[in-house]
Amino acid sequence: MIDDNDLKLIEEAKQVINKNFDEVDENHTVGAALRCKNGNIYVGVNVYAVHGSCAEYIAIGTAITAGEREFDTIVAVRSPEKNNTLISPCGNCRQMLMQYAPDIKVLIQTEDGIQKVCIKELLPYSPY
Repeated sequence: MIDDNDLKLIEEAKQVINKNFDEVDENHTVGAALRCKNGNIYVGVNVYAVHGSCAEYIAIGTAITAGEREFDTIVAVRSPEKNNTLISPCGNCRQMLMQYAPDIKVLIQTEDGIQKVCIKELLPYSPY
């Protein structure tokens, strides 16, 4: 069940990609927001290059750089031209989240609306 804190997290992700969306080169098309267990929120946008990085990686890297180690919930949204729809983490992000935060919750869009699921549900049978 999502709550007001989750809706705020979604808004943070929307704000960061809306502010940084690069419609010319499409280098920044996804925004992510990460809430730590202490309530602090960190955001990130994806970075495309030869070896790019997803928005989730950037958000968690920013949090770790700030000294955070306990993570609660993460969400990623598409660019404004894609109506800021929520997207599920890619395979690499799922693996990273399992390693860094095996109990983290992920906000995803389903046919039944926005759902909050544990990363373990998105990467079953992981050895982590």
